[in-house]
Amino acid sequence: MHEMITLPNGVRIAFEKMDNVRSAAIGIWVGVGSRYEKAAENGATHFIEHMLFKGTDKYSAQELAAAMDSIGGQINAYTTRESTCYYARVPDYHLDKAIEILCDMFFNLRFDQADVDSERGVILEEIDMYEDSPEDLVVEKMFAKCLTGSLGRPILGKSSTLSAMTGEDLRKFKERRYIAPRIVVALCGRFDDGRINQIQECFSALEKRRDTSPRSSVYIPCFTVRRKSIEQNHLCLGFPGVSIGSDDRFTMHLTSTILGGGMSSRLFQSIRENHGLCYSIYSFSASFADLGLFGITTALSRETEQKALGLIMEELKHFRQEGVTQSELDRAREQAKSNLLMSLESTSSRMNRLGSGVLHLGESMDPDDLIRRYDAITTEDILALAQRVLDFDEMSFSAVGRVSDIDVYREVLKRQQV
Repeated sequence: MHEMITLPNGVRIAFEKMDNVRSAAIGIWVGVGSRYEKAAENGATHFIEHMLFKGTDKYSAQELAAAMDSIGGQINAYTTRESTCYYARVPDYHLDKAIEILCDMFFNLRFDQADVDSERGVILEEIDMYEDSPEDLVVEKMFAKCLTGSLGRPILGKSSTLSAMTGEDLRKFKERRYIAPRIVVALCGRFDDGRINQIQECFSALEKRRDTSPRSSVYIPCFTVRRKSIEQNHLCLGFPGVSIGSDDRFTMHLTSTILGGGMSSRLFQSIRENHGLCYSIYSFSASFADLGLFGITTALSRETEQKALGLIMEELKHFRQEGVTQSELDRAREQAKSNLLMSLESTSSRMNRLGSGVLHLGESMDPDDLIRRYDAITTEDILALAQRVLDFDEMSFSAVGRVSDIDVYREVLKRQQV
């Protein structure tokens, strides 16, 4: 069971002791992602994430890396559309040093212009890397078209916006956006109360400031194609999903598992096993504060893509008309519960669940409560959600590869809706 302290300035410190392990994981979660950026700032949040590793007044970038290696620790970070997380995992007897290093990086990072110019090149290479990853690109292109406003912009930014950013621009963005009410510090593993006091001392220095929310976004159906000289065509079908705090998020998880969540899923068995049209096909659910997106993605040859799309549509129509069997639901439920229970043995997984839950939902549900939520889902719940989500009038489509004209895909999918 976790505990939580809220400092007078609004910073929340959530922690869970695990006395049977010899490691600890700490994460600094900030409720700032790419959707908090103005158009000209696109990529600033991710840029700041990179700059945390470029050194502080106390440590150079090389000294930071050496300091973490010297205590056998792992330290990293990632940025999403709605949050940024800086985290470390270390042996319990080095946790005090890990907290000291992570807090120094968080509060005292330099925005040296030479470092900014150097790291800009690294980020541009990262953008090129994703451009060369069609399985990521096909989803990103759909997000860009069907999510309005800043939510649809790329997390990494664009060369046109990144090229104009200076160290001072990034410093001001961080000062403006990294405010106390948007910060959650999550700690899981073996530690004593002294480490909680250490965290409190670090984060009490932040001033109390009023929080603001980003502009809301809406889902708009879209069709988009991107021609790229690759061997396979990568396809993605999208539908409006559920928000991160929706009561239907547990039902959505099981729905996605049954449709395309593993080797026994309907889409895998039909498209790959029965017809041999692809190597991989899966479904996913992306949830945000005010909306969500449910998607299905696969990769196959241009010669077989229309047949595959027809079969996918047949499965979706059958799913929304007939629902699922009790055995399918029971199998998906056990997968969800097993993954949850096995993750409890990892300090990192528990820290991520705790930090994300408190940041986005204001709480982290107890594992027993989560299991009860999954156990309460019925086949009728799955059918009701499928009939609402799998609305073909709201369907989006994205394709990357040696693709046909967009009107060809519109016509193919329109025929399959009948």
